[in-house]
Amino acid sequence: MNRIHTFIQEGRSETAPLVVLNSFGDEWKRVAEELENLDSPDHAFLAVSGFEWNVDLSPWKAPAVFKGEPDFGAGADAYLERLTIEIVPDAIREYGLNPCAVYIAGYSMAGLFAIYSLYKTDYFSGAASCSGSLWYPGFIDYARANDFAGTPSKVYLSLGDREAKTRNPVMATVEDNTKATAALYKGKGVDVVLEMNKGGHFDEPALRTAKGIAWLLG
Repeated sequence: MNRIHTFIQEGRSETAPLVVLNSFGDEWKRVAEELENLDSPDHAFLAVSGFEWNVDLSPWKAPAVFKGEPDFGAGADAYLERLTIEIVPDAIREYGLNPCAVYIAGYSMAGLFAIYSLYKTDYFSGAASCSGSLWYPGFIDYARANDFAGTPSKVYLSLGDREAKTRNPVMATVEDNTKATAALYKGKGVDVVLEMNKGGHFDEPALRTAKGIAWLLG
């Protein structure tokens, strides 16, 4: 696993909820700015980056969706263990936090990972999967066949209304899978919302992520 980088922004209160955002690079800075613009409730914000995007966020091995790209790894379980046993607890101790809740959020593959984490651990109180890669091969079957490890209080899903308009047959399933996931969770009594945004996958990712986090905090 690559060298992990973290940044934390403390809340006004040590008991404010903590949001953990897995970030591809430094786009977490734009997310933090958008959260301020949205006047979101008091919270602490932990951004984590430096991991291997298509390995550490992948729940199981899957073939690449584009020719010439490497296949997806199966590093999510190992990364999740490190995140919940080392990375987040270390940050909580270092900054003297006592969060009333810990949420996980992410965009694209990090959104898939956020949802997947709920099946593997009860560490997180809820998750925001913003334009999440719920097209991932086998995910919807896994979601239907398994239960959450705990009882998350909230799950936020979002998607751009043009994300499914692609010639890639795997990624074209993203809207059907995201809607099916929302319906599945609603049927289980989970407080879930699915927000459809205008545009494709790369339109306003920071704002979409911030809206998901703000909903969790609200």
